[in-house]
Amino acid sequence: MSARQLVLRQRAELLRALCCGGSSEGLESVLDLLLSRGMLFWEDYQNVRVPGRTLCANTRVLLDLVYTKGDETCRLLLAAFKQVLPEAQRAGLSFGNCRTADIENTRDDTKELHGTAIQTLQTDRPGLVRRLRDRIEGALEVLLHTGSFTPSDCDEVQLPLYTPSQQARRLLDQVRSKGEPAAKVLLQYFQQTEDHPSPSIQEAPPKECLSYQKKLRSTVSAQSHFLSTYGGTSSLSLEDIYTEVQLELAQGGSEAQPQTGALGLEDVVGLVGTLNQEADTVLVSGEAGSGKSTLLQRLHLLWARGAALHDFFLLFPFSCRRLSSEQRELSLRELLFLHCCWPDGDQDRIFQFILDHPHLILFTFDGLDELMQSFSDSEQRHCCPTQCAPVPTLLFNLLQGSLMKGVVTSRPEAVGPNLKRYLRKELLLKGFSPGGIDCFVRKHHRDPTVATRVLESLRSNTALLGLCHIPVFCWIVSKCYKELLGCGEGEASPQTITDVYLMILQHFFQRRASQRNTMGIGWVQEHQDTALHLGQLAMEGLGASCYVFTGTELQKCGVTEEDICMGFLIRSKDLSSSTNCKHYEFLHITMQCFFAALYIVLNNNLDRSTIPKLFQLQDRQPQPGFHRMCLGHCLIQQEGALKEANTAAETPNLQITATFVSGLLSQRHRSLLLLSCPGPTLDRKSKQVVTCLSKGMQKHFKSIPRPVEGEKKSMHAMPGFVWLIKCIHEMQDSRIARDTMAKLEVEHLKLTYCNIGPVECTALAYVLQHLRNPVGLQLDYNYVGDVGVEQLLPCLHVCHSVYLRHNNISDEGIRKLIEKGIQCEHFQKIALFNNKLTDACTECFAHLLKMKQNFLSLRLGNNNITAAGAGQLAEGLRFNRSLQFLGLWGNKIGDKGAEAIANALKDSQTLVWLSLVDNGVGSAGACALAPLIKNSTLEELWLTKNCITRTGVECLILALESNTSVKAVWLRGNELSPEEVEEMTQREPRLTF
Repeated sequence: MSARQLVLRQRAELLRALCCGGSSEGLESVLDLLLSRGMLFWEDYQNVRVPGRTLCANTRVLLDLVYTKGDETCRLLLAAFKQVLPEAQRAGLSFGNCRTADIENTRDDTKELHGTAIQTLQTDRPGLVRRLRDRIEGALEVLLHTGSFTPSDCDEVQLPLYTPSQQARRLLDQVRSKGEPAAKVLLQYFQQTEDHPSPSIQEAPPKECLSYQKKLRSTVSAQSHFLSTYGGTSSLSLEDIYTEVQLELAQGGSEAQPQTGALGLEDVVGLVGTLNQEADTVLVSGEAGSGKSTLLQRLHLLWARGAALHDFFLLFPFSCRRLSSEQRELSLRELLFLHCCWPDGDQDRIFQFILDHPHLILFTFDGLDELMQSFSDSEQRHCCPTQCAPVPTLLFNLLQGSLMKGVVTSRPEAVGPNLKRYLRKELLLKGFSPGGIDCFVRKHHRDPTVATRVLESLRSNTALLGLCHIPVFCWIVSKCYKELLGCGEGEASPQTITDVYLMILQHFFQRRASQRNTMGIGWVQEHQDTALHLGQLAMEGLGASCYVFTGTELQKCGVTEEDICMGFLIRSKDLSSSTNCKHYEFLHITMQCFFAALYIVLNNNLDRSTIPKLFQLQDRQPQPGFHRMCLGHCLIQQEGALKEANTAAETPNLQITATFVSGLLSQRHRSLLLLSCPGPTLDRKSKQVVTCLSKGMQKHFKSIPRPVEGEKKSMHAMPGFVWLIKCIHEMQDSRIARDTMAKLEVEHLKLTYCNIGPVECTALAYVLQHLRNPVGLQLDYNYVGDVGVEQLLPCLHVCHSVYLRHNNISDEGIRKLIEKGIQCEHFQKIALFNNKLTDACTECFAHLLKMKQNFLSLRLGNNNITAAGAGQLAEGLRFNRSLQFLGLWGNKIGDKGAEAIANALKDSQTLVWLSLVDNGVGSAGACALAPLIKNSTLEELWLTKNCITRTGVECLILALESNTSVKAVWLRGNELSPEEVEEMTQREPRLTF
C-alpha cells in the first residue's frame, strides 16, 4: 500500500494520535521536520498554523495538504509521525516502509537550500528549536542590541501562552519576517555560543567509566520500565501509560511575574526559570498523587535510553522513603555504588571520574517529604566524598550543592526557607489537564469502547471529573472501571475522595472474594480484620513518619500473608545489603492515610481523644527546622510514648487522614459501616468530627481583622481553611455547610496561592453556596483550570466578584462561566489576567455585557486577544450602560482594536478606568481614543508601553482641554524623545511619562 493510501486510510487514527494529549508540540514538531525537508512551503506552514484555531482543525488542514502533495510528501509525513510520537501514541498505526531515517537524513538537494541565512534557518529548523529552548533570552538580547528586533518583537516571542519550544519557533518565525540581516545575526549568535560551549568532557572517558555507564543505564532502564508509583497492582509499562502532567514554574510570591506557560520534561534541568545561577538543586513540588514520582521515573527512563538529559554522563536515582531505612553511616562512594549500581571495573578510577566531572553527574531524590529527619542550616557541612556520615547528612549536603547536582521531588509543605535558598529553580506539578485525563484513560484501557464509556461516565459526573485531575485518583477510577460503570440508577456515583478510595477498597477485596464467592452489602465487615491490621500498621507508621515496614512490624500489627495478598502492600526494594529481611510499603502514601482513617473509624477501643487531636494539628506552630511534636499518644499509644517526627511532611499526611475520617463518618456510608461498628460509636465519632470542624472554622473567622475605614471586610484564608472546607465537603451534609457559612460575615474572601485545583474548587463551591450574603471570591495564582471553573459554578450566585488571575483557564472554561454568570443577579466583576484566553472568548463577554446591565468590571489583561477579539468585545460594549472598569493590558489589539473599543465606548456615561497598556497601539489608536476622553466620565487612561508618537499625544492633549474629570493619562514607554516628554508634561501635567 502506498504512503498516500496509508494517510487516507488512517486519517482518523493519525488525527487522534497527534491531538490526544492536548498539546500542540507534536503537530509543531511534524511541521518543523516537513519544513526542513522542503516538503512544505512557508505559505503552507502559515496556512496550517492559524492562531485561535483548534489543534484538531490545524491537524486536519495538514493532513489535507500533505495528501494533495503526493506520495513522497505522505511518506515523509508518516516518517515524521513515527519520530515525533511516543511509542504508546503511535501504537496501532501502520507506517508501511517509512523509516525515521527518511526524515532525519539530509538529502543532497536540501543542501542547496543553504544558499541564504533564511534558508539555513528553515533547513536546520528542528535542531535550531532544540538549541534555542534554553537560549531564548540570550538570542533576543543579541537581536535587540543589533536593532534586528524591537521590544515589541521580544514581548511577542515571550508571550506567557508559549512553552519554551513554542517561543523558539516564534523567534525563528519573527527572524524570518525581518529578513536576511536578522537571520545572519541569529546564526552568528549560534556560532559564537558554540565556540564557547558549556563545560563537558574534554577527553574520552576511560573504558571503565563507559562500561559503568552502560551498566547503570541498563539498571535504571530495568527499574523504570514498569510504572512503579502504584506497583504491585499490575504490570503497566511506563512507556505505554505515561501521560504528561501540567508543569509550571513556581511564582515565588510575585504577583507581577508573568505566566510562563506549560513546560516540558526537558525544562526540568534546563535553563528555563533559573532563579539562582549559583545553586545546583532543582525542586519539583506537588500535592500527594500529583505525579512527581512518575515524572521522575520518566526522566530516568529517557536518560537510560539516551533520549534525554544528554548533558549528564551518569544519573543516580534515590528514593528518600527507602533511604530513611538506611541506618549505617556511608561515604558518598558507598551511597552511589551500594544503593544504585555496583561497578564491575576499577571502582577508584570510576569514582575519581565522578569527582573530577561533577557537572556531568545528576542525582535525583524522590520524596523529600518522606524523610524522617529535618533539614536546617545547622546541619554539619560535609564536603569530603570519602568520609562516612549519616545518609541524611550526605543528602542535605548534596542538596546544598556541597557535593553534586540534584533534582528533588517533594510536597510543598516539606520545603522550608532553609532549603529554598539552595534551589536553582522550583517547578510545580499541577496534575492532568482535561486532555490529559482523556489521554490517560484511553491508554489505560486498550478497548476503546471501555475507555469511551469511562470517559462518558466522568463527563456526566463533574465532581468525579474534578478529582481525576489528580493522577492517583484518575488511576483509581480507571482501575475500578467495572465498579464505576456498575453504578445503577439507585446507586450513588462517587462524589468525594473517600468515595473513590472506598471504591478501590471494594475492588481489591472483590478481586480476592471472586475466587470464592461474590461480596454482599457487608463487604467491609467480611474484611474487617484485614482493614484493622493494615489500619494499625498505617497509623503507627504515620505516627513515626515510617513508610517502609519490616516483617516484624507487620507481624506486630497482626498483618497476615492473606492480608498482604490483598494487594494494598507491595514489596519494597531492600536497600540494606546486610540483611535478607523483606520490606513492605503501601502502594501509595494516600492509601496508607486511608487505612489509618479506617482504623480510627472501625476500632471500637480507640482512645476518645484521637479524633480531636487529629484535627488540632493546624494549631501547632512550627519550631526551628522541621522538628515538631507529633500528634501524640493517640497515634502510637501502643508504644506508650510520644515520638518526635518530621511534621512538615507528616502534618499533610495526617490532614489527608482527617479528611478520610470525615468522609467515612458521613451519613452516606453509615449503612456500610454499621455492620462493623456500633451505631452509637459511629454517632459519637461523627459528632466529634463536626465539633472539630466547627471549632476550626471559628478560629479562622475570629482571626479576621476589622476592616480599615472605607474598605470592605476581608478574610485572607490560610491553607488550613481550605483543608477544613474539604473535610466538610467529604461529610456531604449541607446542614453542616450551612451552619458553618452562617457565621462567616465578610465581603471579600481571598484564597490566593493556596494550591487550589479542581478538587478544592468542588469543596469550596459545596460550602460557599450557603453564604448568606454575596462575596468577592479571589482565587488568583492557583491552578483552577477549566475543570475547576466548572466546579465553582454552584456558588457563582453568591459571588459579586470573581478573581481568577493566573489559573490556566482557556476559552472553554470561560464559556461555561459566562453562561452561568448571566443568570446570577449579584455577579458584577471578573478578573482573568494571565490565562489562556483568545479571541474565541470575546463573543461570550460581548453577550455578557449586552445581557447584564449591572456589570461593573472586566479585566482580561495578559492574554492573547487581538484586534478581531477587540472588535467582538466592542459589540457588547456598545450596548452596555454600566461598565466602569475595562482592562486589556498585555494583549495585542493594535490600532484597529483600540479604534473599535473607542468607538464602542464614546457615549459611555459610566466608564472611569481603561487600560490598553502594551497592546501595540500607535498614534492612530491614540487619536481614536481622544473623543472618549473628551465626552466621557473617564478618570484614568493607561497607554503605557505602546507605539504612540507625538501626533497621537497631541490628540490626547487637545481632548484633555475639554475634560477636567480625567485625573491621569499614563504614557510611559512610548516613542517619544526626552525633549518631547518634557515639553508635553509642561503643557499638560495630567500626562504621566
